[in-house]
Amino acid sequence: MGRYLHDIQIAIESIMANQMRSILTALGIIFGVSAVITMLAIGRGAQQEILDQIKMVGVNNIMITPVFELAEGQGSDEGGETKQSRKFSPGLTLKDLEAIEEVVPTVNSLSAEIELNSYVVQGGKRASAKLLGVSNNYFEIFNLPLHEGAFFNRYQEENGIPVCVIGANIKNKFFSKENPLGKYIKFDKVWLKVVGVLDKNDVDLTRFEHIGVNVMNDNIYVPVKTMLMRYQNRALVASRIKGSEGGMMFGMGFAFSFGGQQGNSSSNYHQLDRIIVQVNESSQLAPSTDLLARLLLRRHEEVKDFEITVPELLLKQEQRTKDIFNIVLGAIASISLLVGGIGIMNIMFASVMERIKEIGTRLAIGAQKKDIVVQFLSEAVLISVIGGLIGVILGIVASFLISKFADIKTEVTPISVFISFAVSASVGVIFGYSPAKRASERDPIESLRYE
Repeated sequence: MGRYLHDIQIAIESIMANQMRSILTALGIIFGVSAVITMLAIGRGAQQEILDQIKMVGVNNIMITPVFELAEGQGSDEGGETKQSRKFSPGLTLKDLEAIEEVVPTVNSLSAEIELNSYVVQGGKRASAKLLGVSNNYFEIFNLPLHEGAFFNRYQEENGIPVCVIGANIKNKFFSKENPLGKYIKFDKVWLKVVGVLDKNDVDLTRFEHIGVNVMNDNIYVPVKTMLMRYQNRALVASRIKGSEGGMMFGMGFAFSFGGQQGNSSSNYHQLDRIIVQVNESSQLAPSTDLLARLLLRRHEEVKDFEITVPELLLKQEQRTKDIFNIVLGAIASISLLVGGIGIMNIMFASVMERIKEIGTRLAIGAQKKDIVVQFLSEAVLISVIGGLIGVILGIVASFLISKFADIKTEVTPISVFISFAVSASVGVIFGYSPAKRASERDPIESLRYE
């Protein structure tokens, strides 16, 4: 064992005697390892971000959103007369919610959602916000834990009591220096009593707002019936339209014209802005979506005035795209390690040629072939290990800088550091063995004569 330590000492002395060459040799390993760690950190960060988003949009959720088309009709001329058939959909209503709960067997939980944008006033402060009419199931579906207070009780839900649960940003804006529980906040023209405050959510879900995923921190939540009784109930308008046979009708700020041809309007006649259905298992998403589509079409007089989306599937599709992208980046980064290994091999071959007389002298005075192998292999491994250590540090620093300045989430894991370092050490062994073997096989007499 002592003789091998002596061989390693000779390798260290050789590295120190040629510091500049050793540093240049290690550059390929340094950049390769740092690139691999950085790419793995970006990939891990993207994966974690997707998982957080999936958790926030709710696992196994199906979103049903309205399409603002009032009616569909078709006309045909027969004997100079025009026959028209009109079909009026009531839109998304609470009755749809009840039908889904009764008919669809895979439902685990569901909630309605009605939204209204207006202004919040409290303590002389005024700010725009979004009011959401929801049921208690909504908070469970979207994994929205309470920071303090309570959700709505049954009496409040069934009787439309003016109470609310507020997001973290609403609390910080209007109740930064006091406990909001039991206090009142005015949304639009109605005073609402605060009964709960949600935990702050740091997951970015802005790009999913079009499919019903809200920015939770800036919302105020009230019971569905509170919204319908005290703010808006578009079903009243829709029912009056359906009962009208033609002519001109005005109601609650909406005007619809029915003349010789069927009138169309882009006004929202749906009672609900969203129905969120959570099924029991991911495997039930596709059949449940199909069943919901057929159920709603039948209830809406065959008028397809709704859209069904599955946010989890959209996120998983995005995750697959990012995984492919990260594999490509990782492969490109790994090429740097390969290039670094080739660089080590080239330098070690050159080192062997430069030190032929040294090799011959060691062999002539009794060194064995395995001593020469250990000497040159140790030199290659030390260069790659030192380069790997520096590369690990650079990779961690680069990941931090990317997260800080490029606003890209990164996560350096111990396994990524271990893998990168192990690969760098392996590169030293793999690419250093051939030059070391070649050095040990030289004839001592020819080596001493070499000029």
